[in-house]
Amino acid sequence: MRRRVMVIGLLAMVGCVVLGGGMSVDAAELDLVGLLTKNLGVTDQQAEGGAGAIFDTASKNMSGEDFTKVTDALPEVKSLINTASSSGSGSGTMGGLTSMLGKSGSSLSSLAGLTDTFSKLGLSSDMVGKFIPIVLEYAQSKGGSGISSLLKAALQ
Repeated sequence: MRRRVMVIGLLAMVGCVVLGGGMSVDAAELDLVGLLTKNLGVTDQQAEGGAGAIFDTASKNMSGEDFTKVTDALPEVKSLINTASSSGSGSGTMGGLTSMLGKSGSSLSSLAGLTDTFSKLGLSSDMVGKFIPIVLEYAQSKGGSGISSLLKAALQ
């Protein structure tokens, strides 16, 4: 039986994602790309590239050990990052700036890099703020609160 839960607030961590009309789908029932396409009306390519860019940004802001925990819980992460990398995201002015700043870069530089990548995917900058809660909710449903917390901390 499917749970029907209304999510209150963008960062509510209940493992569900609200769909149009107040209907919800348990995040465990769909893969991440499916959740993003259904909830945001983006293409599979945009969903893969955007999610990959988010995971790539997070990986640069966490230890190798923590990133291994994420990829163990969410094995599709490496494939999504590779998809984002092969589509040319992360290059260009803002991508170059964030790579120069490295781990010591501010969250602003990370956001700027994501905005640049999303633009290359044909997505507006406000879509970054719509992708991240879905990615975090998916991580919570598949890997638990520990994995979601690691990602959230790396994206702040």
